[in-house]
Amino acid sequence: MNQRVEKFGKSQPMTRVEDQRFLTGQGRYIEDTMPTGALRAYVFRSPVAHAEITTLNVDDAREAEGVHLVLTQQDLLDAGVEARLDGALVKNIDGSKGAAPERPVMALTRVRYVGEPVAVVIAETLEQARDAAELIEFDYDDLDVKLDLTVGGPEIHVEAPDNRAFHWGLGDKAATEAAFAAAAHTVSLQVADNRIVVNAMEPRGCHAEWLDGRLKFTFGGQGVWGMKDQLSKKLGLDPEAVHVVTPDVGGGFGMKAGPYPEYFAVAHACRTLGRSVTWVADRTESMLSDNGGRDLTSLAELAFDADLKITAYRVHTQCNLGAYNSTFGQPIQTTLFSRVLAGVYDINTAWIEVDGIYTNTTQVDAYRGAGRPEAIYVLERVMDRAARDLGIDPLELRRRNFIKPAQFPYKTVSDESYDVGDFNLVLDRLVKEADLAGFAARRAADEAEGRYRGAGLCYYIESILGDPSESADVEFREDGGVTIYVGTQSNGQGHETVFAKFLADQTGIPVTAIEVVQGDSDRIAKGGGTGGSRSVTTQANATLATVDQMVASFTPFLAEEMGVDEDALAFDGETFRAPGSNLTPTMLEAADLARARGRLDLLRHKAEAKLPGRSFPNGAHLAEVVIDPETGQSRVERYTVVDDFGNLINPMLAEGQVHGGVAQGLGQAMLEHVVYDADGQLLTATFMDYAMPRAEDMPWVAFTSEPVPSTQNPMGMKGCGEAGTVGALAAVANAMQDALWDRGIRQVDMPFTPVKLWELLRDVSQAAE
Repeated sequence: MNQRVEKFGKSQPMTRVEDQRFLTGQGRYIEDTMPTGALRAYVFRSPVAHAEITTLNVDDAREAEGVHLVLTQQDLLDAGVEARLDGALVKNIDGSKGAAPERPVMALTRVRYVGEPVAVVIAETLEQARDAAELIEFDYDDLDVKLDLTVGGPEIHVEAPDNRAFHWGLGDKAATEAAFAAAAHTVSLQVADNRIVVNAMEPRGCHAEWLDGRLKFTFGGQGVWGMKDQLSKKLGLDPEAVHVVTPDVGGGFGMKAGPYPEYFAVAHACRTLGRSVTWVADRTESMLSDNGGRDLTSLAELAFDADLKITAYRVHTQCNLGAYNSTFGQPIQTTLFSRVLAGVYDINTAWIEVDGIYTNTTQVDAYRGAGRPEAIYVLERVMDRAARDLGIDPLELRRRNFIKPAQFPYKTVSDESYDVGDFNLVLDRLVKEADLAGFAARRAADEAEGRYRGAGLCYYIESILGDPSESADVEFREDGGVTIYVGTQSNGQGHETVFAKFLADQTGIPVTAIEVVQGDSDRIAKGGGTGGSRSVTTQANATLATVDQMVASFTPFLAEEMGVDEDALAFDGETFRAPGSNLTPTMLEAADLARARGRLDLLRHKAEAKLPGRSFPNGAHLAEVVIDPETGQSRVERYTVVDDFGNLINPMLAEGQVHGGVAQGLGQAMLEHVVYDADGQLLTATFMDYAMPRAEDMPWVAFTSEPVPSTQNPMGMKGCGEAGTVGALAAVANAMQDALWDRGIRQVDMPFTPVKLWELLRDVSQAAE
């Protein structure tokens, strides 16, 4: 298979076929697919962060013009709906289960964050629904608000004493403590990782139709099968009576992977009324109710021997969960944190503790690669601090501790198995591509003009996870084209291009003849959806298995038609050939012949394949920042990335993924920050208050591929979806620290806003006077 991939998958760049419709306004997003005459839903949300509900009266709203239905949590319960969201659990260090408070679809007796759904109004128009919501009588008794990331404080759930959702640990605590006690050097750093809002291009939304006794539910998500299972379970419907569809999705980032309260209310309203119902969030509503990211603080410590080899690593993290357990956020957060716990370094002993803390804020969940950016950010920040405290070049400190190529496959301290890697190779290429030799001159030039320049390195590794199984289903259509049904779900990454091109490379079928179908539970029996950079590796692996089945199925049929022995017939990736025959049918010609002979069984082929293990993309990022001390204004002036993504199907799309990921990382590092006031009110609820990166904030991102093919899939791929973000946070933060170190500033945390930098520099100068 590797030879076949090498021959027909030559890493050729190809522009995205889907961009033609996206850039000409032909995309089909949630509002574009809204059924004609659909009723509109509006969600009445809690105006306060924490309170006991004393009155919830919706009678006047129900009588308002255009209103068809008003739903509360009690209405859902009375209708027999399982009106709660499933919350995943994490085991505590002592083996007990973490807290498991119930999360209702809508608040029943208490509200726990600003924006929590309280009622849903269904009306002819959105304006009528919104007006009717103004008539809802909602009274409450305020309760104290819990916002800080510490154990204790005002109780949010009786099931969670001290507001601790879980206290999780991994590693050998005793051995780690012994290593620290015996260390020649120890270094520690408290690192804050600021909270961010997803802000996908397209806000969340859904619509539901009741057709011939079946629920058709359309939503902007990252996979249809989990949503189908949830709707069937919560609404008490036979799975065969639920059809879930996902159209074009304007960004997911993990935030759109799980179910949300609005989806169940809309589906139930549709079934109750027998009418189509649509709900689409506005931007402020999204900022209030979408699952957010990051929001944690970590104490990281490294122990070294006399030769500056790491002997142990210790981390204690406190992470914000928001008001409830999310569908899958906590297990992913802790599991991913552990998978890349030791990064690319040869560390024998480690211990990590994570305290999950409830607060009166909306959920903090897995997105932008949650778990991996956090873990790498913490490790690479403390590695940078260690280099400074120990007086060693940051690159040299990393080189001394890299896992060597001869050590692979390598078992990490968190029991993860890295299959391959050559980290020095990648770092050497970065030094060249970033012109690190010229950095001193660039810094001196800025210094002469009163500016501060710094350079920061991050060497990251991440694990490609999720369901290792995927299926591919290829159908030869009567019009001469081919459809491939896939179990993943594009959120804008270019799947239609990649999957069509890969099938074309393996079969010789023209890429223009191939249609990619995704996101339809009626047309595709199962799939793992999209998340954790799994899509290309799992889907390509399944496609290879399907192509093998196609060749095996067509071979006896064609051998008989061509008058040759089966053993003599071979497929070379473009045509079937056999000695003694001048016939060389292509795959399309073979399908046409099968149709003519009535062999309809040869016109559709499906296979499922499972990857033997995860792959581990890795790479090095180097950022250079420049600060104007008079204003605190800073910019990322140069940014260089060298990545080991293994073999690439389409280098152009891989580079685009890196550019987008770096932009996300720079957004968090330089600008983005969710802020609540002391009462739990969201102060950054619009783009007037929440900064997003613009073109002028972005440097040119230089990207170079230095592949070391993975052994965990036949294509040698490693995935690249979150890689840009994983490396960007620490690279920029370390560059900022480098620029400020000689000014006496020893601690800087994201985001590096002008006000923050100006105040830091002013405080240092005043302290020196």
